[in-house]
Amino acid sequence: MTSSDLLERLADAARSLEAVPRDAAVYRELSDDGLNEAMRSQARLLRMVEGRGAILAGEVARRSAPELGHDGLAQRTGHRTAIELVRVMTGATARAAATAVEAGLLVQQTIPDAATGEVVGDRLWLLPVGRAVAVGAVSPAAADAIRNGLGTPSEGVTEAELSIAAEQLCGEAATVDADRLFRRARELRDLLDESGIADRERQRRAQRGLRFWRRADGMGRVSWDLDPESCAVVGEIFDRVTSPRRGGPRFVDPEAQAEADAVCADQRTTEQYASDAFLQVLRQGVDADSSRLLGGNPPAVRVLVTADAVNNRGGHGRIEGEHDPVSIETVERVACSAGILPVGFDDEGQGMNLGREQRLFSRRQRLVLSARDGGCRWIGCDRPPSWTEAHHIEFWDRDHGATDIDKGILLCRHHHLLAHDQHWEIRHDGGSYWLVPPVTVDAAQVPRRLPSKSAALRELIGAS
Repeated sequence: MTSSDLLERLADAARSLEAVPRDAAVYRELSDDGLNEAMRSQARLLRMVEGRGAILAGEVARRSAPELGHDGLAQRTGHRTAIELVRVMTGATARAAATAVEAGLLVQQTIPDAATGEVVGDRLWLLPVGRAVAVGAVSPAAADAIRNGLGTPSEGVTEAELSIAAEQLCGEAATVDADRLFRRARELRDLLDESGIADRERQRRAQRGLRFWRRADGMGRVSWDLDPESCAVVGEIFDRVTSPRRGGPRFVDPEAQAEADAVCADQRTTEQYASDAFLQVLRQGVDADSSRLLGGNPPAVRVLVTADAVNNRGGHGRIEGEHDPVSIETVERVACSAGILPVGFDDEGQGMNLGREQRLFSRRQRLVLSARDGGCRWIGCDRPPSWTEAHHIEFWDRDHGATDIDKGILLCRHHHLLAHDQHWEIRHDGGSYWLVPPVTVDAAQVPRRLPSKSAALRELIGAS
């Protein structure tokens, strides 16, 4: 294809897009199904446009390689780097331009050497990502998530293993956003590189730090970078203090509900309320009766770990609500100070039952549900266990459902209300749960699988 052909096709694509209606009133005429289909088409179009843009950015980077110095394209046109040139030409942010350049360099790597016909490069395990960007199957942001999440080969992880993982992630990219794709890539890396978990944990812990400074107007500011274990503690305190304001779980206990109502009625903003609460915690110190301020037990780090990992002193655990695993050494340290609560699961991932005579799920059952579900189980929701309510999939009144673990599932308040108000049903089939939409959403009522959000449980069931 000649340069003229390429430029003409790009111009044709722009004209075709200009032909798409711009009048918002036209889109109001779409049915809900039509609007969803239009969004899917727009997403596909956006990936293709961004993919072609990445190819262009990659070519700019190739022609602006550092070794070319002032003869490189970027510097010859008055820009320090290829990223700056792309940013200026496209009007994108520096971050978006850098992401496009990185994705474009991955596409550049897929081009065979003119002399040998071989594909060469220093990141060959990312070849599947470069090819996926080129065809518009993976956006530059998703490519960046895969690249950063998987990392580089190491003593325990080969290029071939990372390449297989990259291929798998490219297949998943169409159904998840870039943030979730990054977490998924990190998860796959941890599965491949068990021995590296402790090193990565130490690296994150080394990044922790608290900075305090006084402003000229007399105010002060604190910036606090927390490692995952510290984040679990601080996050639980923050959730306990502010969740009534932020759509946290409802309370059945009258006293707890009264406390939540008082929080909501307080005239302070949520930020002011949280600031005053944390200041009070600091003032009271570790010997304070935290139940008066935070309710329930003092904040603690809950770590999920298999019995085999504990007994064999190998493998890893997971801090509840956090995405990255922790080393077995961290598990042992937490267990030393907080103890161990054994929770048994069968081969289908189900735990203990307490029978129908108990209307509400107990605290112990909630711990089991948290370990099993990992948070709100609704599709696409990432609310942690502390923000969820236990939902009877067989309603207590209507179906005479029992308060058993396999008959319960964690849903955040929003999705719990949605399930009841719009008549979504949840079905249980062995170890799997399925979300059945109402006929107003899907006339065929095709069930949608609700996978567990608990990476710890997925590893356990996969190993059993």
